[in-house]
Amino acid sequence: MAALRILLGRGTLVSALDERSRRALACGAMQPIQTVEETLRDAGVEFVVKRVASLARKQAEGARRDKPANPFLPHEPELFVADVSDTHFALLNKFNVIERHLLVVTRRFVHQETLLDADDFAALAACMAEYESLGFYNGGVVAGASQPHKHLQLVPLPLAPSGPPAPVEALFETLRGRAGILRVPGLAFAHAFAWFDADEFADAARAAARLAPLYLALYAAAGLKPIEAGGEARQSAPYNLLLTRRWMLLVPRSREHFESISVNALGFAGSLFVRNQAERDAVRRAGPMRVLREVTLPA
Repeated sequence: MAALRILLGRGTLVSALDERSRRALACGAMQPIQTVEETLRDAGVEFVVKRVASLARKQAEGARRDKPANPFLPHEPELFVADVSDTHFALLNKFNVIERHLLVVTRRFVHQETLLDADDFAALAACMAEYESLGFYNGGVVAGASQPHKHLQLVPLPLAPSGPPAPVEALFETLRGRAGILRVPGLAFAHAFAWFDADEFADAARAAARLAPLYLALYAAAGLKPIEAGGEARQSAPYNLLLTRRWMLLVPRSREHFESISVNALGFAGSLFVRNQAERDAVRRAGPMRVLREVTLPA
């Protein structure tokens, strides 16, 4: 079997991403959802809560109604950013809440519930090496996946104007320097966590060789097992995966919503998205950490 080829030229992604964003905005292919942002401190984390601005609410609702069955096959040409590898390409998020939000999509249809593999991690690592970012994966509808076609995502760091790059990292300091599969004090729900060396990202193949088995180890440590479906290994339960160039966190899910609020992987980084004032008030009453506990499994 031939080795995977990385097609993304080093040092080219940010300029391609910004140029494509300008063009997509100008022609209306990308339709950002404007938000109002506030910070809520809970359980030692400065959570960022983004609420849809009133003028953007109708647009956001229309975005959910008008999604095609599979927006990746074929994809909108105006949203194409770059060929990443033999197996993946990069697209803009059409309805982005965060600037430079990138989708890393498989060229052929692969189900979103198929376990991640070395090709997925090589493509993600090639993109993450280009700018400081948070990579994430929503494993299934219950974990916040909006499309069944396999796609990973990344957003730039930091997520908040102050504090650690991802707000949840405030809880990781007590684990600094510890090896192996860990539990994070302060995360009162099932999860698995590990550190790794940022130098791994200097080479996408080397990063994939480290990240793919680490992901499987976290998956097993979180109490999940693969199942056979359609001749491939798929997840036995929904989960979210988050990683930076320094750590990886996997969280099994029990349900998608807290009340009416959909929670995806970004919630576990410390960033929640709400559609209106009522949902914002619900988060304030419950506290963001309870929101996360309610959509996960007991520790």
